[in-house]
Amino acid sequence: MIGRLGELWQHTPLAFWLVLAACLYFAVMAVRLTIIDVRHHLLPNRIVFPSYAVAGALLLAAAAVAWASPLPAAGDAVTGILAAPALRVVAGAGILWLFYFVLRFVYPPGMGFGDVKLAGVLGMYLGYLSWGHLFAGTFLAFLLGGLWSLALLAARRGTLKSSIPFGPFMLAGAAAAMLLPA
Repeated sequence: MIGRLGELWQHTPLAFWLVLAACLYFAVMAVRLTIIDVRHHLLPNRIVFPSYAVAGALLLAAAAVAWASPLPAAGDAVTGILAAPALRVVAGAGILWLFYFVLRFVYPPGMGFGDVKLAGVLGMYLGYLSWGHLFAGTFLAFLLGGLWSLALLAARRGTLKSSIPFGPFMLAGAAAAMLLPA
């Protein structure tokens, strides 16, 4: 995201400000959801649902502004319509939501529906950057959650039946992926 912000600042300042606003919103949303999920094992709809509108509006507007004045060689390996950031925002939300929905459907005790709803929001952010970021953010969420679970088991602070809030790991994985270069 940092690299993308630099490119946008040089070529389309309006898109820069829109993406920066989306990133600031992400940071506030992530902190609020992490605190609530750790304390209550809950990702409230009153935070997640408006995030679709805010992130979607800001990221789609940034994509439209950037499309109106294209960046030189944005570095995306996929060309054509699949490289369009607006399509990736929408498709990223749908793909990640569906992936988490299938996980929830296959093993309901393993994941709450709040995680499924949050996945769509994170898919917008990661999709805006690239398909690789979408994959990396998802992978990092499971890696971080798995490492935390192993640490709890090793420290004898949890068992295989212990439930952990997964939202913070989803948010951390997405944030880490957003820091990766394009």
